Amino acid sequence: MHPSWIDYAVLIIYAVFVLGIGFALKRSVKNADDFFSSGRRIPGWIAGLAFLSANLGALEVMGMAANGAKYGLLTNHFYWVGAIPAMVFVGIFMMPFYYGSKARSVPEYLKLRFDEKTRGLNAISFAAMTVLASGINMYAMALVFQLLLGWSIHASILVSAVVVLAYTILGGLTSSIYNEVLQFFLIVFGFAPLVMLGLKDVGGWEGLVARMPDGFAHAWQGLGSASSNPMGIEWLGMAMGLGFVLSFGYWCTDFLVVQRAMAAQDMNAARNTPLIAAVPKMLFPFLVITPGLIAIALTLHPLRGAAPLLTQLPGGGYDYNMALPMLLQHYYPSGMLGLGLTALLASFMSGMAGNVTAFNTVWTYDIYQAYIKKDGSDAHYLWMGRAATFAGILISVGAAYIAMNFKNIMDYLQLLFSFFNAPLFATFLLGMFWKRTTGHGAFWGLVVGTLTAMGHYVLLKMGALHYPSDMAANFYAAIYAFGFCLGSTVLISLFTSPRPDKELAGLVYSLTPKHDATAIAWYRRPALLGGVVLCLTVALNFVFK
Repeated sequence: MHPSWIDYAVLIIYAVFVLGIGFALKRSVKNADDFFSSGRRIPGWIAGLAFLSANLGALEVMGMAANGAKYGLLTNHFYWVGAIPAMVFVGIFMMPFYYGSKARSVPEYLKLRFDEKTRGLNAISFAAMTVLASGINMYAMALVFQLLLGWSIHASILVSAVVVLAYTILGGLTSSIYNEVLQFFLIVFGFAPLVMLGLKDVGGWEGLVARMPDGFAHAWQGLGSASSNPMGIEWLGMAMGLGFVLSFGYWCTDFLVVQRAMAAQDMNAARNTPLIAAVPKMLFPFLVITPGLIAIALTLHPLRGAAPLLTQLPGGGYDYNMALPMLLQHYYPSGMLGLGLTALLASFMSGMAGNVTAFNTVWTYDIYQAYIKKDGSDAHYLWMGRAATFAGILISVGAAYIAMNFKNIMDYLQLLFSFFNAPLFATFLLGMFWKRTTGHGAFWGLVVGTLTAMGHYVLLKMGALHYPSDMAANFYAAIYAFGFCLGSTVLISLFTSPRPDKELAGLVYSLTPKHDATAIAWYRRPALLGGVVLCLTVALNFVFK
């Protein structure tokens, strides 16, 4: 199936629409606060959908489909274990510190809690991670355009970068947020028909299970031993590596998603932002992992007269990254193919714009203003934010070529998280809940944790360490990075002087007045919403155990 003029028309209409949002919102950007923080005027439900969509990049739809094809229903743990509990935690316990401290970014919170050098280290590592991660979105989108439109990888990267640059540089964070809400609905309506068509073809859920390899149809069975499940991880590594360190490290400290909640209109809206996002998040495995299951089923047991869906690679395994594009090509007729491509384009843009808006904020406030030009005017920093947007996208283009070296883009991203997010979570955990933590302890703990993860990767590549899968290696790298950062921070803090209690009010849990929710309608209280979300997640784990 090749795209027709109808498919191109759908794509062009979408591109014009998102650019129109950028132009329309350009007039509302009057100062740096409007550009970087949306003036803190975003309603809670819009911030919630943007919070989710910022994470719905190409990684989410293509990477999770690839993981579904490679690991089966174990991939659901990236949602039910590796996302929902952490989203509830950040909404109930951590947003009061982020929002209440009036910090403009996560690195700036670290400056308020610890010191300047800890902020600088986090700002630099976060800036590096965001542009590397946004390269994944570019690469994934280029793969799709190459397969379905026949474009070259290089041209696809260039065109997609220009579109995101245009609407982000015009409307700043507000433009990005409203486009992310639009992209959320496009992703849902673009992929839901694909799941239904695929399930119908393989004979429903029972037919799908019958075509998949052993162990692919259960989320928990087989986790007693690393050798008895396709991911090569046992329950302890899953719970600690993914469910605790990587998950909490990402959702609680990554400014990419936290920035959406910090743009909410008040404290209660900010706390509810990740909780609202958690509701659709828990259902997304049905939309993005099921296509991967269908792809591997149609590869191992093709329909009568059809060739295997996925291509076998010379080094072993299949080209899992192509699971979703191949299904789109297989099932969608003209018009529908345009809708599917638009949904993929939307996911790409939401992921990349999220990374770029986080990058331009951290660069401008936490690196440029902090170390290069401290006394610039508001107009100057607004100009610098737009210049950083351009530079961020340019660097992302280079990062896209790095992502080409990984057979599974999700493995690549988890590797980045183990380097940067895992040790940072240990720093935040201690900083927010142990007032004895010092700036020296936080800084050197971060250094030790990051070097531990990098050293683990070097030993792995030298053959000194062995794991059943790349994903298992990433989980354990995160555990080691978290553990070494935690231990180093505690040890150094015990031998250095802490700040007085009066300087830590609003920054440490035990020294911060608790948010009074009694004046808020019961159905808008974060604790209740968080409890409902957790109960539903436990039920999903039980049903698909």
